[in-house]
Amino acid sequence: MISKNKILDKVYTARTHAELMDAYKDWAGDYEEDTVGGFGYVAPKIAADVLHGHLDDPTALILDAGCGTGLVGEALSAQGYSNMDALDYSPDMLARAERKGLYHTHLNADLSRPLDIADDSYDAVVSAGTFTYGHVDASALGELARITKPGGFITITIRDGAFDDHDYPEKMRELETKRTWKQIEIRDEDYLQKEGVGCKVCTFQII
Repeated sequence: MISKNKILDKVYTARTHAELMDAYKDWAGDYEEDTVGGFGYVAPKIAADVLHGHLDDPTALILDAGCGTGLVGEALSAQGYSNMDALDYSPDMLARAERKGLYHTHLNADLSRPLDIADDSYDAVVSAGTFTYGHVDASALGELARITKPGGFITITIRDGAFDDHDYPEKMRELETKRTWKQIEIRDEDYLQKEGVGCKVCTFQII
C-alpha cells in the first residue's frame, strides 16, 4: 500500500494525463479513508453547505464537477438534494461515485477541455478538491459558467497556495468584467483540517 503522503505527492505533481490517471487508479480504493479519515478532508461538506445557503430548491439540477468518489454528492443528499449529475476525469474515481447511487448521470470528462454539455444546462455547479495543484486551472471557470443557467450558482473550493499561483483571481475578475457572473462571496475555510490546510470557497451567480 502506498503511504498517504506519497500518493498525495503523486497526485499533486502529476504532469500528464497518464500520470494523474495512474495516481487515482492506485488511490481510488483508499481515497475516502485517507482523505476524510487521515487528512480531515472537510472541503466537500463545506462546499455543499455553502451552496445550500444560496440554493433553496431541492429539485435543482446540480453538477458535481470533479466528483471523485462522491463525497459532495453525499453531503448534498443529506441536505435534501436529489437531482445531481457527476463528472470526473478519473474513471476509477467515477466508478466509486456511481456505486453510491446518488447521481443520475456519470460523465467521464476533463474540465481543462471544452465539455460536451449544452449551454445553460444546470441550476448549479459545485466542485470540491478539483481546483488545486496539478489538477484544473483557471481556464475551466469559463466552461463551468457556460453550462450554468442564468441565475444559477457556482460554488468551488480552491486550495490555499494554488489560489494565487494559478491565476484564479484574475480569471474570476475577467468573468465579472464580461458580466458572465457576479461574485457572491469568497470565504476562508478548512480544507484538510488535520493537516492545517485551508482553502477559499468561492460562490458566483450567473448573470
